Amino acid sequence: MGRHSLPDRYGAGGSDPRARSRRRTAALATALVLTVAGAAAATLRGGLLSLGSSCRDHPVRLTVTASPDLAPALTVAAKRAEDSGLTSDGQCLAVSVAARESSEVAGTLAAGKDPEAQVWVADSDLWVQRITADRKATGVTPVGNVASTPVGVAMVPAAAKSLGWPTKTYSWPELAGATLQGGSPRLGAADPARSATGLLALTRIGAAASGVEDGDTRTAALMKALSQRVSETDAQVLETLPRGASGAEQGDPRRNQAVVVTEQASFTYDASADAGPDLDLFYPKDGSPRLDYPYTLVDKTRLSTDESRAAIRFMTYLRRPEQQRLLQKHGFRTSDYDTPRTLVTAAGGSSPQPFSEPAAEPASDTAVEETLGTWTITVQSARLTTVVDASSSMAEPVPGTGRSRMDVTKSSLLQALATFTREDEIGLWEFSTGLDGDKDYRVLVPTERLGDTASGGGTQRDRLSAAFGALAPVPDGATGLYDTTLAAYQQATASYVKGKFNAVVILTDGVNQDPGSISRATLLTELGKLAGPERPVPLIMIAVGPDADREEADRIARVTGGSGQSVTDPSQIHTVILKAIVAAGTQGDAN
Repeated sequence: MGRHSLPDRYGAGGSDPRARSRRRTAALATALVLTVAGAAAATLRGGLLSLGSSCRDHPVRLTVTASPDLAPALTVAAKRAEDSGLTSDGQCLAVSVAARESSEVAGTLAAGKDPEAQVWVADSDLWVQRITADRKATGVTPVGNVASTPVGVAMVPAAAKSLGWPTKTYSWPELAGATLQGGSPRLGAADPARSATGLLALTRIGAAASGVEDGDTRTAALMKALSQRVSETDAQVLETLPRGASGAEQGDPRRNQAVVVTEQASFTYDASADAGPDLDLFYPKDGSPRLDYPYTLVDKTRLSTDESRAAIRFMTYLRRPEQQRLLQKHGFRTSDYDTPRTLVTAAGGSSPQPFSEPAAEPASDTAVEETLGTWTITVQSARLTTVVDASSSMAEPVPGTGRSRMDVTKSSLLQALATFTREDEIGLWEFSTGLDGDKDYRVLVPTERLGDTASGGGTQRDRLSAAFGALAPVPDGATGLYDTTLAAYQQATASYVKGKFNAVVILTDGVNQDPGSISRATLLTELGKLAGPERPVPLIMIAVGPDADREEADRIARVTGGSGQSVTDPSQIHTVILKAIVAAGTQGDAN
């Protein structure tokens, strides 16, 4: 990181000593200078100079909302800045720091609300990317990074020794797999839906396992096992470790022996006087993802010029050598190229663990969203009614594929089906116009548990796979979107299952074309009556292809707490469904 700061114009000025030397002797000049300097210092200490008084009495006030692990260091830095008289354009800075979980701030911003801060320092760029991609969110502007810390797996000494620490090294899948074997260390993590630490580790495990035979199956098994031992926050996951060295504490099945944490979190835990035995830290050999603490301006358009410049001033102040040492003292790394050995040792690292290896390449947005969507489905069983457009336009070819929209849609749906477990409930409708008498829709497979035996043999999953494969466009069929949407939503709310993620997923490549259907205004009114916190059923509407209206889809879905999505290529449907499930869950948390 750079160590330059903006020029400070406060306090400049003074008379020319060469002019005085021409009028007085050197001795007299020296005496006068000393006298004036002493008087000025006394006056400044007494707060009598108008310039100094104005600076202190009318500072630029900044509120910085920061990740709880970083907030203590920033609080110290803010106090240092105030004590040293740090200024911006001649104005003193008064910086206050508030600790708040990054997921909570992201939820507030996603809802278009004010987090009551001019600066937000999340623990990971993951949150910033999610906000900047949401057109309805309160905007944030990244201007730099404060620090970093790699993600690893910390263990109590007995557990680490059983896995050969520090001599033996593991990849992420190997290390995670070692905790699934009988008698292996119990592994805990913070909820990937709320923790960048948990999500980055899980994404890394999934990416590494994707090219291995049965890798997806093993990843799903890990998620299922891990879901039984998750904590809400990074701080809380450390509390699941044994508090003492007694055999009873170590053997308590309710306590974890290994946890997915950052180097900084392990550093802080080991430094705590009331913590248990010092942790040993594994750094996976296939690369550790890192938290990178982006420094962002919140809703830059509403900030005054003074606030914007003061915010940048404080960021550059954090890059001064003394503040870099402060961050290191709190367990953070301040360089991508220099790994402080004392920090690693204090965090529980030791050679030949690859703690100085470059950070793993950042995961793509698609990989992160797929991981989070799969996690959401795994942790909370889903109950989804899938409604597919079967109008004649679905026979249109997808450019460059040699396949129709319906063919590509079916393949994507089958891919999505493979990510659901036997406990999930999935159903299938199709719609066009006049499919069942006056009805524009037809129930092909009722929404039931995938592991249940279907009539005629096989399972619900088998029945769904066959039904997906048999979908076909209706010749001359139009798009009966409004009546179908209301009917599917009425059925989903009436059959709501508590404890599951209930949702309706509608895929359409056009707009409503049934002149005899209800109006859009009536649809919105009726959906509003059915939607409610007692039976939350988000509507996920996916506009497929160039003829679909994404804005209308979003307008309809928002009434239910869901979202409208759009894809130009039907093969993207699988990813978009997972992304929409995550968005619906986030919206539910914000509400």
